Amino acid sequence: MTFDPRLTPARPDLAAAQLRGRIEAGRYADGVAQEVIVGTTPVRKEPSHEAPLLTEALRGERVTIYDSDENGWAWGQLASDGYVGYLPAAALLAPGPEPTHKVAALRTFEFPGPSIKLPPADALPLGAQVAVASTDDTFAMTASGGHVPARHLAPLAAAETDFVAVAERFAGVPYLWGGKTSLGIDCSGLVQVALTACGIVCPRDSDMQERALGKSVSLAGLQHGDLIFWKGHVAIARGRNSMIHANAFHMAVTVEPVAEGLARIGAAGSQVTSVRRLG
Repeated sequence: MTFDPRLTPARPDLAAAQLRGRIEAGRYADGVAQEVIVGTTPVRKEPSHEAPLLTEALRGERVTIYDSDENGWAWGQLASDGYVGYLPAAALLAPGPEPTHKVAALRTFEFPGPSIKLPPADALPLGAQVAVASTDDTFAMTASGGHVPARHLAPLAAAETDFVAVAERFAGVPYLWGGKTSLGIDCSGLVQVALTACGIVCPRDSDMQERALGKSVSLAGLQHGDLIFWKGHVAIARGRNSMIHANAFHMAVTVEPVAEGLARIGAAGSQVTSVRRLG
């Protein structure tokens, strides 16, 4: 049996207890539930700040931690999409109250008190989750004592209606391999963040998305919201003639003509592998 290492909490020396008998490892651990307590934290391939960025975890996400080291790294699996990697242990704590709201703005600030003149304590990206204890006309006070502009939050169950429109809000954001926020985002991160904002469960990487999302349709009949896949890349159709994607050619989230993008990517040796339509 083959296991995807991106989604399987297993190393030669350690694996999750539920994998006992399926994957050989030096020892097995049950794991400890933790919560991301900062706006954004990296999930890396190795326990080093120089290691490749696999993805990012956002405030309020739950993580099962199987190991931690003396250098401040924790190894575990995100509950949201199952991704496995190393996170800074300082970004994690035992879970607090269940989140009640999520950030609906592209990015917002959390202040230490009810004043926009105070130095922000943190910056929260779209999709970050918080437990709101009380609200007034200006601020929502979180269970941890922070103050977030109430206008920038939405109830956890609220859903955007057009994931393409959500993606368009990221236009111009720099390209960042593994990124998931307005400070930097990659192609599959853009798709995941946009779909998640609409309440649609979405895997992290483009190959996972191609297998899991929608039904196959013809490129000739491209419609608003179709996902165009290449090997290692994905774009979102805005209609028959234009698409939006985070890409390393422009090093940004870019809206461009479909024909132009297809020609450029094709000239680089990559052809469309499928077009998927949701709904």
